Amino acid sequence: MHSTAKDHSVPGSAPHHKGTSRRTFLTRLWAGLGLLALVELVAVGAAFLRREKAERASPNGDTAVTCGPAENFPPGSVTAFVGGRFYLARLNDGGFLAISRQCTHLGCTVPWVEEENRFACPCHASAFDITGQVVNAPASRALDIYALTIENNIVAVDTKEPIQRSEFNKEQVVYPKS
Repeated sequence: MHSTAKDHSVPGSAPHHKGTSRRTFLTRLWAGLGLLALVELVAVGAAFLRREKAERASPNGDTAVTCGPAENFPPGSVTAFVGGRFYLARLNDGGFLAISRQCTHLGCTVPWVEEENRFACPCHASAFDITGQVVNAPASRALDIYALTIENNIVAVDTKEPIQRSEFNKEQVVYPKS
């Protein structure tokens, strides 16, 4: 006697195979790609948060930025040091200030606008003169400065800690030794 196995499959459908179905495979693939994207997002976020320290410190851990010879900076000029996060301002009387690029109102990066001869905050319209003194509110205090030294006519700025100040005063200016 011949035994015949009954076929319970639906006509026109593919036969059922033991193993991973297409739906299970795609679900696992998307879950894996989502996990990979999450790991990359966390890595980018961590790198962003560490960026500030990396930009301020040199490879040997020193926070001093050597700007160059004093004569390279003409009186009345402002030079951006993006990696150091400051501007080197040479005042008309020959003195120097290392001025923070961060607005004292809400922390926006403040660009130097040469045509207007001032720092102008793009976020809330605060403005500061070449010394960092407030000339237009809402900022309530002058831009922070960094410690600056001039040795052998070479200007250097220590970017370790900004020095908060309420206003500009002449004692903050560093002059080259004659």
